[in-house]
Amino acid sequence: MKLKPICLAFAFAFSSASVVLPVFAQEAKAPAAKTAKSTKASPAAVAYTSVEGITEYRLANGLRVLLAPDASKPTTTVNVTYMVGSRHESYGETGMAHLLEHLLFKGTKTSGNLMDQLSKRGMQFNGTTFYDRTNYYETFPASEDNLQWALNMEADRMINSKIARSDLDTEFSVVRNEMEIGENNPFRVLWKQLAAVTFDWHNYGNNTIGARADVEGVKIENLQGFYRKFYQPDNAVLMVAGKFDTAKTLALIEKTFGGIAKPSRQLEKTWTREQARDGVREVTVRRVTDQQMAAVLYPTAPGSHADAAALAALGDILGSAPNGRLHKQLVESKQAVGVGNIVFQLAEPGYSMYLTMLSKDQSVDAAKKVLIDTVEGLEKNPVTEAELKRAKTTLLNDLEKTINDPQRLCVSMSESIAMGDWRLFFIQRDRIEALTLADVQRVAKNYFKQDNRSFGQFIPVAAPDRAEIPDTPDVAKLVDGYKGRAKVAAGETFDATPANIDKRTEKLSLPNGAKVALLSKKTRGETVSGRLNIHFGDETSLFGKVVASNIAADMLMRGSSKFTRAELDTKLGELKAKLNISGGGQNVAISFETVRANLPALLDIIREVLRAPTFPQSEFELLVKENLSALESSRSEPQTAASEAMKVKKNVPYKKGDVRYAASIDDGIAEYSAIKLDAVKDFYKNFYGASAAEFTLVGDFDAPAVKAQLTKVIGDWNSPAKFTRAPSLPVAAESASIKLETPDKANAFYLGDLPFELNDQAPEYPALLVADNVLGGGIKSRLFGRIRQKEGISYGVGSAVSVPALDKTAGLTLYAMFAPQNLERLQNAIKEELNLFVKDGITATELADAKQALAQTYALRRAQDPALAGALRSQLFLGRSMAFDADLDAKIAALTLDQVNAAIRKFITPERIGHYYAGDFAGAAKKAAAK
Repeated sequence: MKLKPICLAFAFAFSSASVVLPVFAQEAKAPAAKTAKSTKASPAAVAYTSVEGITEYRLANGLRVLLAPDASKPTTTVNVTYMVGSRHESYGETGMAHLLEHLLFKGTKTSGNLMDQLSKRGMQFNGTTFYDRTNYYETFPASEDNLQWALNMEADRMINSKIARSDLDTEFSVVRNEMEIGENNPFRVLWKQLAAVTFDWHNYGNNTIGARADVEGVKIENLQGFYRKFYQPDNAVLMVAGKFDTAKTLALIEKTFGGIAKPSRQLEKTWTREQARDGVREVTVRRVTDQQMAAVLYPTAPGSHADAAALAALGDILGSAPNGRLHKQLVESKQAVGVGNIVFQLAEPGYSMYLTMLSKDQSVDAAKKVLIDTVEGLEKNPVTEAELKRAKTTLLNDLEKTINDPQRLCVSMSESIAMGDWRLFFIQRDRIEALTLADVQRVAKNYFKQDNRSFGQFIPVAAPDRAEIPDTPDVAKLVDGYKGRAKVAAGETFDATPANIDKRTEKLSLPNGAKVALLSKKTRGETVSGRLNIHFGDETSLFGKVVASNIAADMLMRGSSKFTRAELDTKLGELKAKLNISGGGQNVAISFETVRANLPALLDIIREVLRAPTFPQSEFELLVKENLSALESSRSEPQTAASEAMKVKKNVPYKKGDVRYAASIDDGIAEYSAIKLDAVKDFYKNFYGASAAEFTLVGDFDAPAVKAQLTKVIGDWNSPAKFTRAPSLPVAAESASIKLETPDKANAFYLGDLPFELNDQAPEYPALLVADNVLGGGIKSRLFGRIRQKEGISYGVGSAVSVPALDKTAGLTLYAMFAPQNLERLQNAIKEELNLFVKDGITATELADAKQALAQTYALRRAQDPALAGALRSQLFLGRSMAFDADLDAKIAALTLDQVNAAIRKFITPERIGHYYAGDFAGAAKKAAAK
């Protein structure tokens, strides 16, 4: 289980959103220039050290610069890490670091709103805050213009951000909505309470998003002071990774950042340290939900300490699925439906956490005993060589994948920087490689003990068994002179234009009719990404078999003639591979990644799991239980409630049991409860084959060898029944306003739905893409600007236009997260913005910005190998080439205002939209009446 830091952006089911805000003429006085009490800096950069292709330079003003050139992918990432997070906040100021992160997107006196500018350029971007650091990054198609703009922007907001009262007035309510989203999440609520009961004084006991009262009551002067203190070049690390000219980039950094003066103030190190624990601690959280959880938390060493490597390995040994001990003891014994772990690697002594998820009819007390006995029982049941080898393989594979991906490496470096130095990334890898059983056992014995546990109850003892928590190492001394190993070999410089992709892609058909597209190129780390989709059945033969289809796909990786589920997981780790299989209805989708040398073995495994599954009864029972638990736990969620209501209209053309019918939660529970393993086996026997399939590869591989192997993998696997696609049928737009109660949920959810008949060959399709970007599909959009930025009603709001290729079942979806008490404000804002959008259309500036944003977005997708493999797969199915993409790019570039506004008036009809709201509206009304 991986935990993401508090982020400015939030991923939704339909789109992604960040922050947009207009620049106000009457801003509060901006903070004084940071150079007022500083020493003038020299712009010259001095080379400091180099490790595995990353070179560190230092400017006289204290800024550390990391350059990691890699020309194999035509993108560049800029990441700025500030060594300030929630650990640095004072009393009454919790959440300040995260709130400041939001405000730094509001712009400077000269820049205007930065979210607008980033969105306009189609850049992928975000800002995140955690305990020890805050970072900001943007990824964009490689060009000197994009890089210069990004560096200028980051230098400008480092010293000139407004941090204005008017921005704070709206943004604090956005952050409050982000808090409410977290309050709907059972894990985040439990995690927050466990951390709080664990730490007596240290700020690691506080949730990074902060206390509601602190965020709402923060003074603008305090935020400005916090900004001036920590947002300085001597407290930051700038990293540039990807395709760029090193000499030109360094000169540009000297020009943009080198002139910023070095501050005269001195930053003090934080000194709060927790005392040794004297016994078990316990916390209980009670909330309305259908999901149960149990967790144990143990204070542990800092991330820079040598013990951190063993703790990471123990996290995998205990908490991974399906090979981890907790999965075997809890899930396979049917005492829980899932397990997870989080090993925090922080600048100061942090903690490790192990948790288990239970359905409403499973015993928390029983699971608690197994959870504790397993984690704290390593002395009686020591770690085995096989367990350690598998854990090391998993951890090292993940690190290698990070090294091979410039964007991922650039952003990931923030965590190592926050621990004290970026070179800790490589030192941690070296430590993991060197781990022994003795290391792991010693670390487990020291930390995973009763009196160092947060979960149980306090028990007086005559002689407390205390864990010894080591001090933070001297990181400067630790990394001094570290050189690492030879840098990863770079790939070729690849032109990711539609024409060149078509030119480099080889297409063929296998003996059974399966279609193949191969794009071979040299990549960093010799990585390769692939996609395989198989299709089966028709609407008649699949009637009433949707659940059987779903389970058949999910069971493929849970046992085959050669591998158990656990053995398969281990083997994939050894091959440095990722393999995901999902499916249902008429399709099974397989995605995979590995490196050149291991591709043949991975293809053999794909053949094995697809063509020789054993469908173990025990795994079938676990899978059914997991699905039932997921359905039950989602029942009370606002987003689920709104989606359920919308399904009713979507299902009108189909009978219950149709492969296109979207089952309700109650239907799903009934069907999963009734399904038998024999029905799943029969489904596989009657439908699975690869006669109707598409296979794509992008990356570093031996094309002739792959073609020869593919014949044995899928080319001789014939489908027992012909595939005929069941077309999606249109539904009529119908006005509706439905309000659903979800008690005791701090956050509410809104969905709007407007279906219309259109496919992506229609002349209006390009215009609707632009229209959606302006309305709510992009960051710089009207809905986002009004509802989040101006009024602060929602943390995430937007729109998405969906236009299929083969059916005329297009539609516009609207969505928003909001506090229940803001329902009327949300309704009014959406109504007003939609009416203005249709009445007045978009402006010439909006048209130009949307064109640029879409062009950059599409260019980025084509530059990312997994996404490109998916696009090529889709083109095989549709009988298209990249020429369709090039044509779409050209049509978008040529669009006129009249064309876009005509499409808006033709298809966007506000009076026919169905609106669905789910939340604790009765509870909000009760609270309002009590005031």
